[in-house]
Amino acid sequence: MKLLLTSGGVSNRTIRDALVDMLGRPIAESTALCIPTAMYGVLPGTAVMTWRQIAGQTPTPLVELGWKSVGMLELTALPSIDRENWIPLVQETDALLVCGGDVLYLHHWMRESGLADLFPSLSETVYVGLSAGSMVMAPHVGQEFVGWKPAAGGDSGLGLVDFSIFPHLDNAECPDNTMADAERWAERIPVPGYAVDDDTAITVVDGAVEVVSEGHWKLFDR
Repeated sequence: MKLLLTSGGVSNRTIRDALVDMLGRPIAESTALCIPTAMYGVLPGTAVMTWRQIAGQTPTPLVELGWKSVGMLELTALPSIDRENWIPLVQETDALLVCGGDVLYLHHWMRESGLADLFPSLSETVYVGLSAGSMVMAPHVGQEFVGWKPAAGGDSGLGLVDFSIFPHLDNAECPDNTMADAERWAERIPVPGYAVDDDTAITVVDGAVEVVSEGHWKLFDR
């Protein structure tokens, strides 16, 4: 897949232009599936927050970009549905819009649903992650971001990229996401890490990693 890993969604023109480049066509000619599953792993209030994200009523733009069509794919439902009823839909969709929430809960259901097994075959699909939807691609998320706990423990993500992501850098609504917090996080993860604010994204295309930003970010290399 082509990855657009954001902290705050498609929040500015630079990130939007990167998305269009990855799609290879205008957003208005592209189809998308919104995956809200990660939001169900967080605290009470999730139902309202999830509806607002799907309805495009949050400050983290994903679904409201002017897509040709947008559907919803709920990962927790997929194990009860025949695979032939949803796999073709994923394969034919131009972009997967993966919402934020609890990253390990999302990781669990990506595996449990079988969606993660499809990723290697989706060579032309653009994966657009928001916060946890971006972090899940990493080998590790860091103990700071462990909320919902998998039965096996740990902080492992999918490992489809070789770096980790610290989102919402210096966001006033996230008081534990300062640069000092990011530095402590980076000291404990065994891979390089990017601390990114909500106006920054990371693209990964054919293994090439690039930061696109109208904000601020920092790479903690190894």
